[in-house]
Amino acid sequence: MILSVENLSFSYTHRPVLRDVSFTVEKGELLSILGPNGVGKSTLFRCILGSLEGYGGRICVDGRDIRTLPHRERARRMAYIPQIHRPTFGYTVLDTVLMGTTRQLSPLQQPGREQVHMARAALERVGVFQLAERNFAHLSGGEQQLVLIARALAQQSDILIMDEPTSALDYGNQLRVLQQVRALSREGYTVLLSTHNPQHALTFADRVLALQDGSVAALGPSGGVLTPALLRRLYGVDTALADTPGGPVIVPLTGEEVR
Repeated sequence: MILSVENLSFSYTHRPVLRDVSFTVEKGELLSILGPNGVGKSTLFRCILGSLEGYGGRICVDGRDIRTLPHRERARRMAYIPQIHRPTFGYTVLDTVLMGTTRQLSPLQQPGREQVHMARAALERVGVFQLAERNFAHLSGGEQQLVLIARALAQQSDILIMDEPTSALDYGNQLRVLQQVRALSREGYTVLLSTHNPQHALTFADRVLALQDGSVAALGPSGGVLTPALLRRLYGVDTALADTPGGPVIVPLTGEEVR
């Protein structure tokens, strides 16, 4: 295994957010984390990344407790890919990706030829090399998300942690980004991806971790876990699964289909 979370619990002051959460993620696996708003998905990521302390339980990367890892070592192993945002400064795409190489440099050292090569290779890997000299702020949402993925690749981390990467994207860009993410997992990257869309998890993820009230409601292969019963439990809606040439599709039941 590459990442393990054992009996993780966390509270903000006296408000419990995570309760006894346990799971493992293997090399080359895409794990999708599902659940309604406020169940602790972002808090879980912040604990894994080491930005929240005071949690109970244990988080390990290749058997090493992350509490014992220096900041640079954590950055070497794990990269965080946030939701898209509108930056304040007008950095080029290449400069944005170069920010992912800073862990390799001393505090006052500037990126050199090797780092520029790594950044360009990462842009090419996700199919946006042609945008290298463009202003990051002027890109579309889908292009920005791919650039942020390239920045994480330039960081050369084994584990990619993605917090709702498609939440602000249109339908086409959602699919393009998720196709790239799945391709990265097939190349050996370990991906943890949170989403509000269970169809994304069903189509692209290897396994699903469903959270409810801060606890694990279900964990297993996406095709076996994402049942109408679980979706009813998580979201309070009735659904059915329909077989299509592209795989199973979740269909919401509105009550009008029987008329």
